Amino acid sequence: MSRADTPGAETTAPTAPVRTPSLLWTFGLFRSELLTTFRRWRTIALLGVLAAVPILVGIAVRIETGDGSSMGGGPDGGGGGGGGPAFIAQITNNGLFLVFTALAATLPFFLPMAVGVIAGDAIAGEANAGTLRYLLVSPAGRTRLLLTKYATTMTFCLVATLVVAASALAVGALLFPLGDLTTISGTRISFAEGLLRALLIALAVAASLIGVAALGLFVSTLTNSGIAAMATTVGLLITVQILDQIPQLDALHPYFFSHYWLSFADLMREPVYWDDLQRNLGLQALYAVVFGSAAWARFTAKDITA
Repeated sequence: MSRADTPGAETTAPTAPVRTPSLLWTFGLFRSELLTTFRRWRTIALLGVLAAVPILVGIAVRIETGDGSSMGGGPDGGGGGGGGPAFIAQITNNGLFLVFTALAATLPFFLPMAVGVIAGDAIAGEANAGTLRYLLVSPAGRTRLLLTKYATTMTFCLVATLVVAASALAVGALLFPLGDLTTISGTRISFAEGLLRALLIALAVAASLIGVAALGLFVSTLTNSGIAAMATTVGLLITVQILDQIPQLDALHPYFFSHYWLSFADLMREPVYWDDLQRNLGLQALYAVVFGSAAWARFTAKDITA
């Protein structure tokens, strides 16, 4: 008589093994998200618009200075941490300054808007398309999926920033001379060092978008409409920048995620001023932790029924 036939004997049903996502599987999910994001026509159109901004700025400066005149802007970089006028004034002397000018021109609106569109659509777009349930059926888990979405958004931040910088460098080389350049402080540095600083500035600009990416991802977990999430994120972005310009709210300005965005101009000083750059990175990290945690809390408790 077998044990199963013995009275009172307990039978144990076989249990299915629990599937634990491997590291390779996680990279596969991240790769899939990257391909999906960068193959969308919306993403390609956003990158195209960003690449067009340096072209328009370069052509405008070339036309403005075609008679041999120079554009305005003091040698000391006037305007505090902005640095935009000084960069524009230097473009005709060195096309590398078009990189700095293009980043200064796109950072207040174009770059954050593009990131807001990608981040806002990350979760809400999947929910609206009906694909979110299928993603959660896989062994990814909600936390892993949310981190993958955020990593994809941050990758877009870096790619978008580099697209602006590369476009500006190409246009600057075509329309203006290249060579040793003068920093905002008035010192001379080599063209190679200028390229290195341009790369550091591009990385600083990409890091400045960490807070917007986390905010957009949080908003994306609040709704099943991708359009609503994108519009809300861009609306919040515009509102914060308006509030950052109101003198009566001066005490709150250092806590707005956009307040230190243009501090990247300090990388073109000799020596480099690190204070505002560090404040900017710290503030972006704080926004990432706060809104990233809020997005996780909302997403892990969200009822996915459609």
